[in-house]
Amino acid sequence: MILTIAEEILLLAYREDTGKSKIGSIELESALGGAVLAELALKGRLDFEGTTVHVTDSAPVGDDELDAVLARIAGERKERKPEWWVGKLRSSKLRGRLLTRLAERGVLSEQQTKVFGLFPTRRYPELDPGPEQELRQRIESVLAGAEPDEHLAIVVAILNAAKLDRKAFPDASKKRIKEIAEGDRTGVAVRKTIASIHASIAAAGAAATIASTSAGTS
Repeated sequence: MILTIAEEILLLAYREDTGKSKIGSIELESALGGAVLAELALKGRLDFEGTTVHVTDSAPVGDDELDAVLARIAGERKERKPEWWVGKLRSSKLRGRLLTRLAERGVLSEQQTKVFGLFPTRRYPELDPGPEQELRQRIESVLAGAEPDEHLAIVVAILNAAKLDRKAFPDASKKRIKEIAEGDRTGVAVRKTIASIHASIAAAGAAATIASTSAGTS
């Protein structure tokens, strides 16, 4: 089964049994937005000249989510920085669409429940463990010392940026993760995207802290 990088991140981010995310929404949704940009760059559709993102090839890649973002970037009148795009793409709607897509393909199950019997929520326990197991085997191989291809290097770098690496692979060497995440196995455009995920998480966290502080003093 072929999955996008964003879908792979989701599989590693959600608990197989409870169907709940292992990390906060800011980290996860920033990671997903960055994953979409990184994959478009990997497929040769985006480049990052100077400090902004621009489309080098507007031909569809054949995935609805990726193609929608590609068209959105191509239609933006002003060239934007990668962190601007990660912030724009970061949303619960993107996460929801990707989770639903995985459920429709039989990888996850979609369960609607209510918190305290009042507030509706959805959980996504794993239904078919095969795709995640195969992904984990590939990642564990490179964490153990095998040479990663660019795709796997991107996945590891995004896991690290979202602080999901230690939760998904608690026994992995921190040194090895950092070596892959900060190495030269990915192109400049992808490395700028990874940096933008870090920036997006930091900015959203700071904004949340300010809002919380303001509410507490009002």
